[in-house]
Amino acid sequence: MKIIIVGCGKVGATLAEQLNNEGHDIIVIDKDGGKLRALTDSLDVMGVEGNGAIYQIQMDAGIQDADLLIATTNSDELNMLCCLIAKKAGDCHTIARIRNPEYSKEIPYIREELNLSMAMNPEMESAAEISRLLKFPSAIKLDTFAKGRVELMKYRIPENSVLHDMQVFEVAPKLKCQVLICAVERGHEVIIPGGSFRMQAGDTISFVAAAKEAAAFFHKMDIAKTAIKSAMFVGGGKLTYYLAKLLEQTRIQIKIIEQDLARCNELSLLLPKAIIIHGDGSDQQLLLEEGLAQTEAFCALTGFDEENIMLSLYAASVSKAKLVTKINRIAFEDVIQQLNLGSIIYPKLIAADAIVRYVRAMQNSMGSNVETLYKIVANRVEALEFRVGKDAPMTGIPLEQLSLKDNLLVACINRGGRIITPHGKDTIEPGDTVIVVTTHSGLNDLKDILK
Repeated sequence: MKIIIVGCGKVGATLAEQLNNEGHDIIVIDKDGGKLRALTDSLDVMGVEGNGAIYQIQMDAGIQDADLLIATTNSDELNMLCCLIAKKAGDCHTIARIRNPEYSKEIPYIREELNLSMAMNPEMESAAEISRLLKFPSAIKLDTFAKGRVELMKYRIPENSVLHDMQVFEVAPKLKCQVLICAVERGHEVIIPGGSFRMQAGDTISFVAAAKEAAAFFHKMDIAKTAIKSAMFVGGGKLTYYLAKLLEQTRIQIKIIEQDLARCNELSLLLPKAIIIHGDGSDQQLLLEEGLAQTEAFCALTGFDEENIMLSLYAASVSKAKLVTKINRIAFEDVIQQLNLGSIIYPKLIAADAIVRYVRAMQNSMGSNVETLYKIVANRVEALEFRVGKDAPMTGIPLEQLSLKDNLLVACINRGGRIITPHGKDTIEPGDTVIVVTTHSGLNDLKDILK
């Protein structure tokens, strides 16, 4: 597919890299010639220097025969204008990044009036992910499939755990809960485990289960699903605002520390239920005075990755709080994963995943369809949910007889709301949705799971 990306900031550059890796023809438009050259030097993509909202610039980029335009500049209004011009000039699909909270309630209207294929808000998506984690604090990461019926969770095995030295096939019968271990991180190694794989303390496992079974699994681990009652957020940006709004109806007492006095006044009006503290979130004395040692959740959400990392490491040293760390720029995922930063949120990757999912759905050739996509394990493993069409070639055949690709696992089958943890004798049927976990990237269709 021919895809034009307007803006090569954090989200635009991440998208260009991911879509280029999947074999698409990428053209990037940006006014900053230096940024554009840096991107075109590192990736096999074309660059057009200029304002993406100008008709002639879009024509120079080839909008007339493009399949999709994605506008990811820092200006919501400019993104909407880019998409409007693209619709008139090329009649292609359009995606706009719209971040301003003032537009959040208007999104359905904006999408319909501008005929947008999708409106993406990285901060809103990130806030939704953090809110799920705060409701299930035992997990490091939590994603949902099958409209919330199936959960993909990440959990680090502690010392003296019953999982230490247990083989993967033993988990369900010994713990009497239907969970499927689908990925294991051990040091720098990422493994899609077979049934005989032995887990060890210190491993980080990703598992798929129905919501009730996930709760049972944590109960067997002797980890109570205790609800968080207090949370401290450092940084009062868009992400913090969206997160606080999502948690307004819960019993969580929210405290926000923000350095900018004008922003504090604004937040106090927007979030009447939250406690807004004007101060420097990197001041240890202030953090302790505001109850860091007692808080049950701590989220480092400033605009500086280095500050967020240091804040979370400090919070880990003085409290037992559930930690959430926002990372936007720093690319040393392998190093970051080794630090005690709790749940790490990458807004640019969350936005890119949603757009890649849409692109794959656009280009599907058969009835099967990418419904959901998540990048897990430092972006090296994908979990995808496919809808099975009536013409899919693997229907009705037991899984043990299918010639599946290596490093690929069929993790779950959703059959009309009934969640099946698959075994060798189970089959995939038309109308099912199937969750696949794999180290292979770029799967567009269910048939791609076959060798």
